[in-house]
Amino acid sequence: MRKILLNLIVTATLFADTPTIPKEKLFVVERESQSLAIIENGLTKRHMKDMHNMNHGIVKFDGDDAYLISRDGYVVHFDPRSEKKLQEYKTSKSAIGFVIGKNYVAVANYDDKSVDILTRDLKPIKKIKTGSKNVGIKIYKDMLIFAQMDSDKVTILKDKNFGKGLPKFEIFKEFKVGEMPFDAMIKDNNYIVGFFLTKAFGVIDLDKMSFSEIKVTAKDNKPVLKIPHFGFWSLSEERTFIPAVGDNAVMVYDKDFKFIKNVETKGLPVFTALSPDKNYLAVTFSGKDFPTIQIIDTKSLKIIKTFTFKGKVLHLRWSTLDNLLYVSVNDANQVNVINTKEWFLEREIFQVKRPSGIFIYRYR
Repeated sequence: MRKILLNLIVTATLFADTPTIPKEKLFVVERESQSLAIIENGLTKRHMKDMHNMNHGIVKFDGDDAYLISRDGYVVHFDPRSEKKLQEYKTSKSAIGFVIGKNYVAVANYDDKSVDILTRDLKPIKKIKTGSKNVGIKIYKDMLIFAQMDSDKVTILKDKNFGKGLPKFEIFKEFKVGEMPFDAMIKDNNYIVGFFLTKAFGVIDLDKMSFSEIKVTAKDNKPVLKIPHFGFWSLSEERTFIPAVGDNAVMVYDKDFKFIKNVETKGLPVFTALSPDKNYLAVTFSGKDFPTIQIIDTKSLKIIKTFTFKGKVLHLRWSTLDNLLYVSVNDANQVNVINTKEWFLEREIFQVKRPSGIFIYRYR
């Protein structure tokens, strides 16, 4: 009996000390089906239905919470493990972006020209009317920052209850910026905003509360036609990669936004995505080159591989666990998987309807 008990204790100790292996689950937007396809272990296992208008649907994860916004203004809170919808709340007729705070969710709205502050279980806290379409919503410390497309300004809110309970946001500062801001990103303490009508982007130092404008040019010093959504930019520690809309190139800048060079590409680039180790950049294209992606070595700044698929590529996402790159091939109803160690097409995943955005939930 003692021997049996000892064996049980040793076995239990070994299992307790063995770390669980991290896994990935893919949630893929099915644009025309108001649904999410769920891919595990290389196969489409399930579909979450009735997720509203999935044109430009976005999914974000925070721990074991998942949130989605639909084009028609719904925020959906769901459990990414059980894949069950928990709550939903309609903020407007058209929502464009959202962020997840420690104790709130904030949504930037287009059509009713407001920003909604909700609890994590989607109960309304406050609706902030701006009189403008709102975009580029981000969080920095106790601040909530967003751009007002119709008013050419960036608004910074501060949480007066920071660390004490539900947020109480009030306007802290506003900056007049370039014409028609439309998207933004955060890098360290900098809020970087792009414009439709000004051939530049703006940088707000959120520690110093100062604004500067940086001109962006393409090949032969020509202005860029427009800067695409910042979800399409890629940032490493030392370099920034920008698709040059209207030019067959990816523009490379240093961390201070000083121009380094243009990497010539097959077509007009739309989307760029850095590998987790920052060694490679995947680039998608528009027009006749929609079915193509190219891979750039970020050290040599040379194209090392070109892939052409059976339909339009709408999105791609690097695995954070394996040497894999997932590619949404929309009109082929497939998610294709590239082996990024030896650079070949490893798998085609079927039973996905008109896929676009790919979002990866990592868990143990």
